[in-house]
Amino acid sequence: MGAIEKPLFGIIGDIHAFHDELKSIRHDIHAHPETAFEEQRTSDVVAAKLSAWGYEVHRGLAKTGVVGVLRNGTSKRTIGLRADMDALHIHEKNAFAHKSQHAGKMHACGHDGHTTMLLGAAKYLAQHRNFDGTVNCIFQPAEENEGGARVMIEEGLFERFPCDTVWGMHNWPGMDAGQFCVMPGPMMAGFDIFEITLTGRGAHAAMPHNGWDPIVAGSALVQALQTIVSRNTHPVEAGVVSVTQFHGGDTWNVIPNEVVIRGTTRSFKPEVQALIQNRIGEICNGVGATYGCAVKFWYDRRYPPTVNSAAEAETSRSVLVDLVGAGNVHTDLTPTMGAEDFAFMLQAKPGCYIWIGNGAGEGGCMLHNPGYDFNDEILPLGASYWVKLVEQCLK
Repeated sequence: MGAIEKPLFGIIGDIHAFHDELKSIRHDIHAHPETAFEEQRTSDVVAAKLSAWGYEVHRGLAKTGVVGVLRNGTSKRTIGLRADMDALHIHEKNAFAHKSQHAGKMHACGHDGHTTMLLGAAKYLAQHRNFDGTVNCIFQPAEENEGGARVMIEEGLFERFPCDTVWGMHNWPGMDAGQFCVMPGPMMAGFDIFEITLTGRGAHAAMPHNGWDPIVAGSALVQALQTIVSRNTHPVEAGVVSVTQFHGGDTWNVIPNEVVIRGTTRSFKPEVQALIQNRIGEICNGVGATYGCAVKFWYDRRYPPTVNSAAEAETSRSVLVDLVGAGNVHTDLTPTMGAEDFAFMLQAKPGCYIWIGNGAGEGGCMLHNPGYDFNDEILPLGASYWVKLVEQCLK
């Protein structure tokens, strides 16, 4: 997946020295994946490490969340560093020794690496304490689909552990190891889901005039939904409406009573999000009236866009340039339509979310792929970024 050489980058020497320990932690977590709100073993590992290093350890937010608190000096300033812990419902196809031991579950998004990088930084910070203030290491459950960040906030994360700023990091396959991306404004899109149920009147397939066909209505609806972005949003505004499920019928010669359509939408701006939601509802009503079907429309706003505050993005850029050099820090990449629930934390606090290069992604090693694996070579680099960020913000 691509290696990096220590002399080329500003990896902190003491972190490089315990690289093998970080790899061991990461492999252990990868081999024991746990999905949303079930990360009990993972949180046990995290809590034990933090406790051994002298952190004040708090557990129970969002069921399996862990917060490690480290104080030094006299300053009242605070910083929050967040890593996600959960895995995905994917059957791993890798054959290496640390492959998943839990059938149907896999760390296919690198959260095992994210957790390990923050643990590496936590160990160094506890040993050296070259900062003045309070560091809150936030290990979050349930990033994948279930909004663990939102739950932690609702259960009092920032009231119990005040943070002046909050920071996140995600590995990025396709970006070379040793490179980063940071940008002010949107990094990732907002993520919503919808479900549409069309109820017609079933009939014999040879006598369609005796019924109201929800298959035909649903087909028209799917086509019409594709006009929302192309004909209703401003041409320079980004949006996606994707139908991902179409369920209806059980046999060849029966027009069913009902069709269920499900999908997702993505956008970067609240006004685009609202337009998409409203237009889906309006199109549903129109298709229902045209084809004689009753339509039930459900829409759920899941994750808001991940938007970096300008000042914190600049702080992150400065730290990264010092770490790997300006030529390895991208500031003008295209934001992704993927979504990230760290967005909830950025709604609550100023902060910045960055991407760390995971390597070229050979052999299907892309996010949410059964052949994915986190690149162990970047563990000390990510941990060094966390440390340098803390030392910059709390100097």
